[in-house]
Amino acid sequence: QVQLVESGGGLVQAGGSLTLSCIASARTFDVSIMGWFRQAPGKEREFVSALSWTGGSTHYAGSVKGRFTISRDNTKNTVYLQMNGLRPEDTAVYYCGTSLSGNWFLSHIRSQYDYWGQGTQVTVSS
Repeated sequence: QVQLVESGGGLVQAGGSLTLSCIASARTFDVSIMGWFRQAPGKEREFVSALSWTGGSTHYAGSVKGRFTISRDNTKNTVYLQMNGLRPEDTAVYYCGTSLSGNWFLSHIRSQYDYWGQGTQVTVSS
């Protein structure tokens, strides 16, 4: 069992920044991929970004590329999502997920993830 706890959400004006954190209870060498997804009201949960825990590779959804940065701190079992240039359309609940044995090339697929956090709300005002 892996527990994930997100934090760092809040209300910010368009153009502002937030940093989300996700702390994993599992030993990090058990984890293959850490990812961030988001879900806006009335919409499906969508991929935002993923990080390969062992190799450090990253990739991003086109809508956030160049504005968001995913990173990790191995010593703290924590993954971060630095969000700059926020837009009203970024408003959503952001979820952290972990895949224990997922395929990196499918890391944008929700079903690849074994565990999820409870989510943190990000609201961007115009």
